[in-house]
Amino acid sequence: MSIQQMTQLTITRPDDWHLHLRDGAALEAVVGDTARQFSRAIIMPNLKPPVTTTEQALAYRARIDAALLKAGGDPKAFTPLMTLYLTDNTPAAEIERAHASGQVYAVKLYPAGATTNSDAGVTDLLGKCAPALAALEKCGMPLLVHGEVTDPGIDVFDREAVFIDRVMIPLRRAFPALKVVFEHITTKDGAEYVRDAEGPIAATITPQHMLYNRNAIFQGGVRPHWYCLPILKRETHRVALVEAATGGSPRFFLGTDSAPHARGLKEHACGCAGCYTALHAMELYATAFDQVGRIDRLEGFASFHGPDFYGLPRNTGTLTLVRDSFAIPEALPFGDTSLVPLAAGETLPWRVAV
Repeated sequence: MSIQQMTQLTITRPDDWHLHLRDGAALEAVVGDTARQFSRAIIMPNLKPPVTTTEQALAYRARIDAALLKAGGDPKAFTPLMTLYLTDNTPAAEIERAHASGQVYAVKLYPAGATTNSDAGVTDLLGKCAPALAALEKCGMPLLVHGEVTDPGIDVFDREAVFIDRVMIPLRRAFPALKVVFEHITTKDGAEYVRDAEGPIAATITPQHMLYNRNAIFQGGVRPHWYCLPILKRETHRVALVEAATGGSPRFFLGTDSAPHARGLKEHACGCAGCYTALHAMELYATAFDQVGRIDRLEGFASFHGPDFYGLPRNTGTLTLVRDSFAIPEALPFGDTSLVPLAAGETLPWRVAV
């Protein structure tokens, strides 16, 4: 059977290496969507206040487990991989405590002001964060990088490329053994840098950046549910991301960056950045891989490359996708309001088998 004729695909159960779960009622509303498809997920720490200590990370994990149980899921079947939020004042001792806990797997760099809840982010990476970076390098814990500069003089569509020159290259020159994940890359520049750079580096790629270019934000008017940061880019960049994700390189793996926001906060005069994809993540990725005739390479991207980079075992369970229509709901419950998933109302050609 050719790939185009394939009607079913069973892969090793995947992981999501970049996920926002929020907290409270929002957490309870969305955690089940991820747990239905993924065995593990790297949990972003940009809460209010941010998760900056090991103690806070472990408390957050307990809330995630409780929320999943309340939502009818099985906490034993889904493992939240916790992270810390890097600040200008993160001490090396906190990195060491996090690593020793066995439940904190990475530290996240948000340049101050780069995205949602990033106001406490880093202002001087090599100047103020050197002790924390040295501790990360020593213990082998990855640094997860939101790769955009926040200089207001830099065009929003150029911020990733400029970040490579201004931040990524000096960072990796100073700490060559530091494991770095360039998260949610959105450009040909980012894909080529990760492909060619020396040392321990990888990148996550979201489904929206594989399936859509920046035209999607403006078709028929401004469509806020396609707005995320980093923002969707030109078609040439989308094509480069698809090639990176489907090309088989172990440096690229799945990270949805699923980011739930209440409908009213998206459809707003100053709408929040983020696309909600946890509901239909694997359907979206399967569609992207299938469009270029490479669905047979989905398992490596979704199930193998991430755990291999993090030094974790691959999962033993499986997930089955079938070639069958999946209608994306117009909206989902979200506490006392609603949440609009990416591409709401559209139909995808693959669905996860229940």
